[in-house]
Amino acid sequence: MKVRGQRECQACGHRWSYYETGSVACPACESLRSVGVDDRTLHTDAPATLDLSPYRAAWADDELADHVDDCKSTLREYLRQRGFVDGGGLRPLDDTVLAASELLQVIDLFGRERDPTDADERYLLALLRGADEGERPPPETVSPAWTAARGLGYVNAVDDYRRDVIEWLDEHPDPEARRTLGTVHERVKRVQALQGDVSPAEAESLVRAVREVGRYLMEGDESALAAARDRLV
Repeated sequence: MKVRGQRECQACGHRWSYYETGSVACPACESLRSVGVDDRTLHTDAPATLDLSPYRAAWADDELADHVDDCKSTLREYLRQRGFVDGGGLRPLDDTVLAASELLQVIDLFGRERDPTDADERYLLALLRGADEGERPPPETVSPAWTAARGLGYVNAVDDYRRDVIEWLDEHPDPEARRTLGTVHERVKRVQALQGDVSPAEAESLVRAVREVGRYLMEGDESALAAARDRLV
């Protein structure tokens, strides 16, 4: 959506950046009476912090199964707030979003799995330990039981990124990037139809392709766009 990023409080006159607070409430006096004082700019991101420490504690107490719904709600809220255009500037698809999107799928399966293996639990713990710090387990470590969860989590994050970039391209036209993102969309639909049941290597390749499109648009690196196209062949 487009927002006025610079706000001014009508009660005390304080000015602040909506991009930094994500709120129209004045940080100085908490009044809700504020107005935008600049032009509307595309902005899809919001200040958001992911804290998985309660669920790590639940794991340590062997009680994570009792907190699956809360964990899913925490992850959904974080992902709902996250976007990839900040005050008109395009941002990369970051590892925290990818890890959170994967964990959302894995924890859902964990809640329904009656007898996870030790390998399954080790992988889930690796996600819990690192997702909120942007740490992603390597593709070769994915437990077979969670392969589809990783694929679906990643492809959902890729699709969210693709939608934001397409919206950004409305104001920064680039036919070649848009065409490449069309191919990304075709791959996304295929993986979603398979409910994420693709190899971790294939899921990782799709992530790298969309990141390369982003790098091309942010840095003007034409070799990145060429690399993305090669991955999508």
